[in-house]
Amino acid sequence: MDDILLMLPGPTTVDPRVLAAMSKAVVNHRGAKYGEILTETTELMSKVFQTPNKSYLLTGSGTAAMEAAVANTVAPGEKMLNVVGGKFGERFMKIANTHGIESKELAVEWGTAVTPKQIEEALDADEDIKAVSVIHNETSTGVAAPIEEIGKVMRNYDALYIVDTVSSLGGDHVDVEKFGIDVCVTGSQKCLAAPPGMAAITLSDAAWDAVDKIETNTYYLDMKAARKSGDKNPPETPYTPSVSLTYAMNEALKIVMEEGLENRVARHHKAAKASVEAVKALGLELFADEAVSSATVTAVKMPEGVTDAEFRGTTRDKYGVELAGGQDHLKGNVFRIGHMGCISYKELVQTFAAIGMTLKGLGAIEDAGAGVASITESYL
Repeated sequence: MDDILLMLPGPTTVDPRVLAAMSKAVVNHRGAKYGEILTETTELMSKVFQTPNKSYLLTGSGTAAMEAAVANTVAPGEKMLNVVGGKFGERFMKIANTHGIESKELAVEWGTAVTPKQIEEALDADEDIKAVSVIHNETSTGVAAPIEEIGKVMRNYDALYIVDTVSSLGGDHVDVEKFGIDVCVTGSQKCLAAPPGMAAITLSDAAWDAVDKIETNTYYLDMKAARKSGDKNPPETPYTPSVSLTYAMNEALKIVMEEGLENRVARHHKAAKASVEAVKALGLELFADEAVSSATVTAVKMPEGVTDAEFRGTTRDKYGVELAGGQDHLKGNVFRIGHMGCISYKELVQTFAAIGMTLKGLGAIEDAGAGVASITESYL
């Protein structure tokens, strides 16, 4: 099991330093020691979000932060515009519906990105929209949305700008303050390369104004409670946090800052470009429009005559590389390569060697080494 290389859109391989941090003794989560660790971790989190606003840790997956973002800022009966171009945009819409919010779907074809113009037209058509949700990096399709450009449009409207950066923060350009994002959420197990189970959220002053004006309709994810506990001395979380995951997040964020955000983003973009070129070198077809392809995951159409089970089963069981399959109607039709977190040319060489040998063995391609050769050229 330890020999399996995870090339998924999360969870990702965790640095030994992060794993070692988790082995430290658990401390009282209501004591001063944990308060110090929590303070340092949330301050680091805000630096990675690139915002002066305070960040909050939530013990739960990225979906918990998504729900906190919606449930605390939009009241039941109010309108919310949800951009849906994949499974996670769909999830934002389902969360809104669960909380009695009138969700308006802005559907875009899977494999393409929403445009700022589409957002603008939707807001012009309905001035009662209170918030807009956008998935920055839609891992189900390998598409990145233009969140900076959308932010410029959002400045002309009163609606809150809610962005999911679960699979992009630390791997692509995310500047909460510069992009005008009101609520930004992320998760631990993607580009930040920490273990699964922790999420983070940050809110602007406008978002907090919205929080204070609506009656809380969530208990565990109540941001008023998070703010109240976070303002204590020492700061706390309202309910029992995962102390060990806080240690992990703290160490993972330190590694991010040591590498440098710009350097880390550049590394992810290089891996993405190398992956795209290697896919093409093997004669395979990308699923997403290359102009909007993700910096952290590449979606590839399954070759004709090859089944998902035999392809991904072989890369995993014979060659030790775990790839992701398609979701929803893409199940069996695409496979996805996650190149996020602690990824360099070494992991990509192993990955494309496995892909090439598998497809050669299945009779789908002639040159098993074309992908590896392309990776080599990309990193020379």
